[in-house]
Amino acid sequence: MRIANLRREYNLTGLYRRDLDSNPIDQFKTWFNQATGERRSGRVRRFLIQLYKMFSAARVGQATEANAATLATVGSDGRPSARIILVKGVDERGFIFFTNYESRKGRELAANPHAALVFYWPDQERQICIVGEVKKLSCEESKTYFESRPRGSRLGAWASLQSEPVESRSTLELRLRELEAKFQGEEIPMPPYWGGYVFVPARIEFWQGRPRRLHDRFVYEKQPDGDWGIERLCP
Repeated sequence: MRIANLRREYNLTGLYRRDLDSNPIDQFKTWFNQATGERRSGRVRRFLIQLYKMFSAARVGQATEANAATLATVGSDGRPSARIILVKGVDERGFIFFTNYESRKGRELAANPHAALVFYWPDQERQICIVGEVKKLSCEESKTYFESRPRGSRLGAWASLQSEPVESRSTLELRLRELEAKFQGEEIPMPPYWGGYVFVPARIEFWQGRPRRLHDRFVYEKQPDGDWGIERLCP
């Protein structure tokens, strides 16, 4: 099939100004809860979403990770890069994630903390596009999360020099076995180069797919007084 022939209509629901929360973080939480199935409004909407999920599951075999998002950063050479990350928390500060500070994204954020974050939930026909500044979490907060991770994930943080060249898969696996032996029967400390970030939003756009490509788009922008302004955008 030709790529140009791949198309779909978006028919689930609409988005109206009256439905929006005044705070975009609270609006995000509402949509996130709906994306994870924790809360949905309306019998018809619930039925349509469940039907769509059944169809999608039959096609791809598994559900989407609702906390997966694309993080875009910019290097010192001005070239952008992007990758999927897993957001591990959302609070009044913004969106929290964890990584190796010496990875490519870590180095780029150290040089330029301005970034973009995009969530896409096809079964909801929704995306959320965020622009803001990324800041490091405290060592204490990062350590608390690190200690909650499965033991294998903690070992992996030590085994992988993220974004650096590696000779082979066997090299990584050997390194992991050595670490398993080193920390056998012991607690695994957080690596000094590993930790969390909070993505502090300055602009958040909520996009709801609609028929005939006349999508609903609302953007929240942080105002000088700290409040959020809301505008509808053309699709």
